[in-house]
Amino acid sequence: MWAKLTATEARRGLLMISPPLIYVLIMLAFPIGAIVLFSFWTQDFMTLDTTFTLQNYREIWAQPIFGALLKRSLFVSGCVTAVTVILAFPVAYFVSFHVKPSRKSLWLFLITIPFWTSYLIRVFLWKVILGYNGVVNSGLVGIGVIDEPLTFILYNVNAVIITLAHAFAPFAILPIFVALEKIDRSLLEASQDLGESKFSTFFRVTLPLAMPGVVAAVLIVFIPTIGDYVTPELMGGAGGKLVANMIQTQFLALNNAPLGAALAIVAMLCVTAISLMFVALNRRWLRGRS
Repeated sequence: MWAKLTATEARRGLLMISPPLIYVLIMLAFPIGAIVLFSFWTQDFMTLDTTFTLQNYREIWAQPIFGALLKRSLFVSGCVTAVTVILAFPVAYFVSFHVKPSRKSLWLFLITIPFWTSYLIRVFLWKVILGYNGVVNSGLVGIGVIDEPLTFILYNVNAVIITLAHAFAPFAILPIFVALEKIDRSLLEASQDLGESKFSTFFRVTLPLAMPGVVAAVLIVFIPTIGDYVTPELMGGAGGKLVANMIQTQFLALNNAPLGAALAIVAMLCVTAISLMFVALNRRWLRGRS
């Protein structure tokens, strides 16, 4: 039996990838399939009706609150992604081009320090920083910049964006750094030898070559932030809730798993469409510059 399974190179390759393939099917494909199936059912508190129906999707389309939450979620994820990637690129560029090779590992070690603490602890720390009597307000009042504490930096969308941008910063820095490290430095020297300035060299050589890392950073940050419900729950207040909070409410508080599943599917489809569009635009941009 074993001899037949390993008789050809193709069979040996299939045998090698079968364990992770089975793992992926069990841990990813089956749960997603269950969510898709649930989205076509209905539930009335404890009674689950398995009759195929599009009622949940019609309700999502008809109720303005679901569309508003989805738009807000996409807006917040887009802002978090833009802020995180824009701030992460200079850090990755500095570590790659201006830090001695012997010290780059130390810098990467320092960048990953936030992962040492619990995500919840980091969120609560931002509540302390942005709170009405927090570090920011106390400092601004103390130096006389403002007369009374600011109220727009906590329990709203602004607080959610700030907290998520900090939480996902390492996820953006590391892929950009890896892409910058792969750039052949002789290409930059050749560009300047041909008369290009450092500014022009950056936009015509460095940035296009670093785009794979930038794309990876955008996707790594954008996709999970739209599904985050902990930060909006703790930092967003009434005006900062996202679609993930509504999904949680449908599953746990309202005991309406089918509607929550339909919301999850709609959000996932929106993220997939936007991600594919971004990748396609990036490829077109790179082809146009080549």
